Amino acid sequence: MRAKNEKVKRTLMVLGTAILAIVLVGTFAGLDKAYAKDAKEIDASVDVALDRFYKDVKGAKEFVKTAKALLVMPSITKAAVGVGGEYGEGALRIQGKSADYYNFMAASFGFQIGAQAKDMIIAFMTDEALTQFRNSKGWEAGVDGNIALIKLGAGATLDTKNIKDPIVAFVFDVKGLMADVSLKGGKFNKLDKSK
Repeated sequence: MRAKNEKVKRTLMVLGTAILAIVLVGTFAGLDKAYAKDAKEIDASVDVALDRFYKDVKGAKEFVKTAKALLVMPSITKAAVGVGGEYGEGALRIQGKSADYYNFMAASFGFQIGAQAKDMIIAFMTDEALTQFRNSKGWEAGVDGNIALIKLGAGATLDTKNIKDPIVAFVFDVKGLMADVSLKGGKFNKLDKSK
């Protein structure tokens, strides 16, 4: 009888967590309409994130010149109570100009509580990687393409000669580059933004 009660409790806990995850992801999915920014607001946030990137990462300006495009996702917000969700909006910059707008959504599981914000800059280093991203209907990190996360120690300079991956990312918050971040499972969807 006791074993049966434990099994029922575990089943209910897993079911409750799954329902909470679905509700949380659904809530974040609805944010693109409820809290959607217009193109000018996104572009202003992208400019701020790029300025911070250039200031905080030595060699960033030289690196950007070698990229085919940058997807800049400023102020991705993560909120969690047991199950977490992330949401943000940004712009794909090609030759310094916004070509398209995207949102980013991700869910995470495990013990977690709180909220935080971070900026993400994804550099497409090849035309093939950029074309595949732009032609997708909801591009998922780790499934549709792998993203190499760049981690630099304090005072280190970004060395463009050693970067061989077709897609690389920089994730940072107010303290600087973040090393313990996973982008796997995060999904990018193209937004319809008229200027």
